[in-house]
Amino acid sequence: MLYTAIYTDQGGRPENEDTARALRQGTDTLCMVVADGLGGHGGGRTASLTTAKTICAAWRGETDPEALKPLVQKAHQAVQAQQTPACQMKSTAVVLALADGKAAWAHVGDSRLYRFYEGSLEFQTRDHSASQVAVLLGEITQDQIRFHEDRNRILRALGQEGDVKVEAGGMTLQSGKYAFLLCTDGFWEYVLEPEMEEDLRAAANPEDWLARMRDRLSQRIKPGNDNNTAAAVWLEP
Repeated sequence: MLYTAIYTDQGGRPENEDTARALRQGTDTLCMVVADGLGGHGGGRTASLTTAKTICAAWRGETDPEALKPLVQKAHQAVQAQQTPACQMKSTAVVLALADGKAAWAHVGDSRLYRFYEGSLEFQTRDHSASQVAVLLGEITQDQIRFHEDRNRILRALGQEGDVKVEAGGMTLQSGKYAFLLCTDGFWEYVLEPEMEEDLRAAANPEDWLARMRDRLSQRIKPGNDNNTAAAVWLEP
């Protein structure tokens, strides 16, 4: 069985430029998208909405990673088409597709996907950011990405000039309990991966899982904090 929950919060910003959208096809087929409009460029809300709408509208049940990439490219082109000289809007994107016992994901930017199996973290996407490059170079650890001085330097985004390189992956699901978390940086900056696992093991359902993590976030944020958005997906035998 497949269960989902979504929340999005404006935080301390004048506008919520995050978008989360789910498309269900039957009981075990899903496309989930989380997008974060880059407010520094203006039009972030439009960019993230365009991203989520375009990907969900174009999805036809694909769970091949290579088939997801063109959907994200289509969203990239749709964001570009909305731009004006005065408003060079941009957005991150992270996508999860589930169908027929398979999972696929794709992302651009620093919105993340986490995959848990039987309560333990198995995988997380790598940000397309200057801070992630610093990790790869051995200059900082993965945990030090949070609040690093180059945290806001995103190296890939939908709406950037020219083409965009989409990173994707996939797998055949085993028997057992899977949980997926898609979230923007305004969420994962404040909730550590071991805490995600702890709250997952204690939670009764996806809504409860998100609520437990949001409680942690609410105790740590400062005035003016970023928009924060997360989507939880549980797959149970």
